Amino acid sequence: MQNDGTYGLFFAAINAAVLPAWALLLFVPRWDWTQRLVTAVAVPLLAAVYVALLLFALTTGGGAKGVDFTTMEGVAAIFSHPLGVVTGWAHYLAFDLFVGAWIARDSQGFHLPYILVVPCLLLAFVAGPAGLLLYLVIRAVRGRPAKTAL
Repeated sequence: MQNDGTYGLFFAAINAAVLPAWALLLFVPRWDWTQRLVTAVAVPLLAAVYVALLLFALTTGGGAKGVDFTTMEGVAAIFSHPLGVVTGWAHYLAFDLFVGAWIARDSQGFHLPYILVVPCLLLAFVAGPAGLLLYLVIRAVRGRPAKTAL
């Protein structure tokens, strides 16, 4: 990955790659294969992409100068380079998808109406923690744990 154009293509590719997993969560959340494909395939692949990008930046010296996770300026330096943006975005995509998969799975155990879960998933897709918060509020107000045979 040498130039901004390559980073832009990689950014677009990982953005597009996550869409089928989100479509499964939104349109067929109860299909047996949805959780398998999202949780066992898509999330680990995104996590692997993130780790590969992080290792690439660390081992090649690629990325921004002045990186420091303990200061706001140091963290801003990470995102001042296209590699930092793509790496950070892969991180967000992986965690947001993980949260979306958890919401879809957890909502079934609480027998929440699908119409209430969809806004949570959409919000998790664009703003992960906000979708999680909405889901947790809905679950607290409407959720009833599934009956178990214990």
